[in-house]
Amino acid sequence: MKKKLRIVFVWTMISVLLQYGGYYILNSQVQKVISPPPAASTQPITTQLKANIPAIDLTDVKISYAKDYLAYAENGTLKVFNLKKNKVVFQKAPPSDNDKSLGVLMYQWLPDRNTLLYFYAKKNPDPVNYVTVYPPNTTIQVPASASGSISVLPKTEDPNQTIVHEVPKTVTKEVTAAPHLEKRYGNPQITELYSLDLPNSDEDTAPDDRFNQTIDAFPAGGNIENLVVSTSTNLMYLTVKDASRELLLEIDVMKNVRTLSQSGETIDNMAASDRYGTLFLDSKEGGIHRIIALDGAKRQIISRNSNDGILGIKDGKVYIGEVQNNELIKIETTPDLIHMTNNSSLTTEWEGAIPFNNSSCTLIGAKGQVIVYDQQKAYIDTAGRLTEVKLHGDENYISDDGAELIQLTKQGTSTLVEVQPLQS
Repeated sequence: MKKKLRIVFVWTMISVLLQYGGYYILNSQVQKVISPPPAASTQPITTQLKANIPAIDLTDVKISYAKDYLAYAENGTLKVFNLKKNKVVFQKAPPSDNDKSLGVLMYQWLPDRNTLLYFYAKKNPDPVNYVTVYPPNTTIQVPASASGSISVLPKTEDPNQTIVHEVPKTVTKEVTAAPHLEKRYGNPQITELYSLDLPNSDEDTAPDDRFNQTIDAFPAGGNIENLVVSTSTNLMYLTVKDASRELLLEIDVMKNVRTLSQSGETIDNMAASDRYGTLFLDSKEGGIHRIIALDGAKRQIISRNSNDGILGIKDGKVYIGEVQNNELIKIETTPDLIHMTNNSSLTTEWEGAIPFNNSSCTLIGAKGQVIVYDQQKAYIDTAGRLTEVKLHGDENYISDDGAELIQLTKQGTSTLVEVQPLQS
């Protein structure tokens, strides 16, 4: 009997251990899916390439996620250049040479794939429409027929007094008004959003130029001053400015467009959370400058310091810079939370002095480094350690992930493009 009990106990323990082992393996696999560990593929892509572009007037140069395509504007035409095959693979010209406000307004590479988003404006061929209007029915008083008249007696007590006059009866009658045409004015400009998907740069497949939607809320003649994308939430934010106002628009994955700006508000800079889609912006309203965290319609004040400005967001940190007398003197951070609160606590990451003016560009690299650069020099702060890199091209750009330097040198009627890792 004891032997049988021992056997049952042993097999019970083996069964329990096997179950626990199976649960442990399953849990480990689930955790890898939910919270994957950092992998080599998540590291920024770096490469070394040289190419000659047969043009010298290149503006708004932006390199793709994989560092093998270069987007730029040339005389109002958007062009995408394959750096490996040394040729233009896509171009989009304005609809007319006469109106400089039309054509491609803004373009931006997605940070995780070779897809270029761009906004395209053209004239509305039918800005005026005529619609048939059916007015509501109305009621009027009309006289009744003669047989329906009534007698009116004078005010007297004489029963023999004759009738003096008659007043015709009136009846209420419903009248249907005739329909008519009314002129309706629409937006004189059609503004469209496209996504350009690029194949592997070694292939000869044509890019997929895909129309996404028409932005009806876009004001005619407006300029896009800022454009940021949160890929984790599929939210896009853009600021549009025309002669009379500035708008902050949000576009979601369902193609809904919302206006988030307040009346009289101007926005100098903004950045979108790569985790929660929260928008952080440098807002000025009524002469008062503040850093705002915008989650839908809910606003939280992150900083009231008039010298503070948004530098960027990366991996759960919001980077804020303090600028005085054209110098960046302090870099602070605050956690990027799912729900931000007013007067968030700021942690000082670095203090010093970096030249900073309207021509300075700032970005937060994939490794959390803060990069400030102009056409001569790049300043790179990595965990409180500042390094400087001299730039040698006629024009210099740094990729959005902070990993790649793009140097442009004019050579006669062409431009030499050199792409190489940014050495800090």
